[in-house]
Amino acid sequence: MAHSYPSRGGLQSPEGVLLREIQVNLLECKVCFEKFTAQHSERRPQNLSCGHVLCLECIRALSHPLLGRLECPFCRQLCSVDATSHCQALCDLQEMLFFIPACPRVDKEEEVAGVSAKALHRRATFGGWGDLINPSGVTVMRSSGTMFVVHDGVERVVVLGPQGKKQHAFGPRGHASEDVCFAMDVAVTPCGHVVVTDAGDKAVKVFTSRGSHVVTIKACFALPWGVDTDRRGHILVTDVQAGTLSRLKVHYKHGVALEEGVVVSNLQHPKAVSCCACTANTAVMQHLAQDTQQLTVFTEDFHLLYQVDTFALQLMSSVKMSGVTFDTNGHLLVVDSQQGMIWSFGTMQSGPVLTPLVSDQLIRPVGLGALNNTLVVVDAGDHTLKVYS
Repeated sequence: MAHSYPSRGGLQSPEGVLLREIQVNLLECKVCFEKFTAQHSERRPQNLSCGHVLCLECIRALSHPLLGRLECPFCRQLCSVDATSHCQALCDLQEMLFFIPACPRVDKEEEVAGVSAKALHRRATFGGWGDLINPSGVTVMRSSGTMFVVHDGVERVVVLGPQGKKQHAFGPRGHASEDVCFAMDVAVTPCGHVVVTDAGDKAVKVFTSRGSHVVTIKACFALPWGVDTDRRGHILVTDVQAGTLSRLKVHYKHGVALEEGVVVSNLQHPKAVSCCACTANTAVMQHLAQDTQQLTVFTEDFHLLYQVDTFALQLMSSVKMSGVTFDTNGHLLVVDSQQGMIWSFGTMQSGPVLTPLVSDQLIRPVGLGALNNTLVVVDAGDHTLKVYS
């Protein structure tokens, strides 16, 4: 799949011109002019012994079928096909550019609005039935763009690189501490540990990013559901049966829970939870009676800040919430599974201001992750991840 890469400051800015030069001069084959990609073997960048780089398909096309050699089209040096090697540096550069925030020229007011400034467009789709089975949650590691998805496969946690290539999977189905019986949601800590809520085991399970088990916490939960982490690495978990929001403090190096405690009680079937990286506010989505939902936002100390329910929202639009997150500027983003949309609710300080961000190409979205000006949406309708920016 060919990707187009965003440019900082617009195409005419120095940064935009530089990124465009990188895309044209480094990230595409100069023989066939197709973009390099590690996802398809024929388009992988290969080093010739002379130092120039071509895609694998062009190397095969230009090489002598019996001698196994080709003449470099740039320097005319004879190069052996057996001496070529994969150019990992260009693949790494491509993955880095894939998650560069897209920042076209905007006025001051739009610049403050961040990802909520305008509608987003799909730029990639990953997964599909077989690769992902009934995915229910996603999180994105801020330092690398690595995506962690929980689903109903044999191994419950799938790890994808920024370009969607599967890196590995972990958490086999089972009831042991290092297994995951029924994954509901996933989060990643600032230091890179992966946290999974396991409704089947009624536990919260922590792993390294490579899948090594760190600790399992289950004493205080009736039915854990949503999970996120705050900027200090503490774990926030909703319990849909107990009606609580709990905070867990974990010593990740030693693999022990230092503190477990309920920070908000008397919630009604709380599910999705998200902690804002810039304000430290926490949003919780509750399911009330008669198909009414409520979105509640708490301060860092868990005092009620504001809330809105879908009965009031129906005056503006029929929203059925299935997920929630914050963008980098503190705006609330909500997944609407009924209409197949992603909405921005703004900062909520003067009430929600609904702005549609994604309004097509979604079937049944159920989860959401945000990184810079990019959204990663879990679509359970066709078992995929869809990337918008």
